Amino acid sequence: MQIKAEEVSSIIRDQIQSFEKQVNMAEVGTVLQVGDSIAKIYGLDNAMAGELLEFPGGIKGITLNLEEDNVGAVILGSDQNIKEGDPVKRTGRIAEVPVGEAVVGRVVDPVGAPLDGKGPIHAKEFLRVDVRAPGVIERQPVREPLQTGIKAIDAMIPIGRGQRELIIGDRQTGKTAIAVDTMINQKGQNVTCIYVAIGQKRSTVARVVKILEENGEMA
Repeated sequence: MQIKAEEVSSIIRDQIQSFEKQVNMAEVGTVLQVGDSIAKIYGLDNAMAGELLEFPGGIKGITLNLEEDNVGAVILGSDQNIKEGDPVKRTGRIAEVPVGEAVVGRVVDPVGAPLDGKGPIHAKEFLRVDVRAPGVIERQPVREPLQTGIKAIDAMIPIGRGQRELIIGDRQTGKTAIAVDTMINQKGQNVTCIYVAIGQKRSTVARVVKILEENGEMA
């Protein structure tokens, strides 16, 4: 079977016409120093304050200090595998997290990536992490009570929805237990509860998630 020169030229012509050239440009810097989840990076001259950066292994970071010859960034994850000389890529996005109904009932990390093994979060909206909090005048007044489910607290301390309430106590005195019991008591009350674990061990977070799942709160 012989292929005519006209057929070959027509095939090549079709491929040239349908060819789409895609060029991906990214600004990449280099890690100068890393330690205590803080990295100094050289070469990201156009980085923005609060911008998401991508370290090797998919670890994210957020720019904090924009200095004359380097950029300081906080690493959102383990810095054990990040070393001097590693490339760091700009994402061009200010740090933002998914919001809305898609996030309800999920366990996420500081940048909104799922940690519960339930698949990706298909959020339609995103909000920036660093935003100005609404002023007192703009906020809705506290009108409705919020019951913790603990009789001693509910009898002595009036708590309203939207009110700030501080729980003070030494370690292992049950501060988290009060918060978790209060969350469980809101079931069916049209209250969205968000538990933020700062500096907690993964085992502690997993235990809180298990308690909430057992009580149907993650649904």
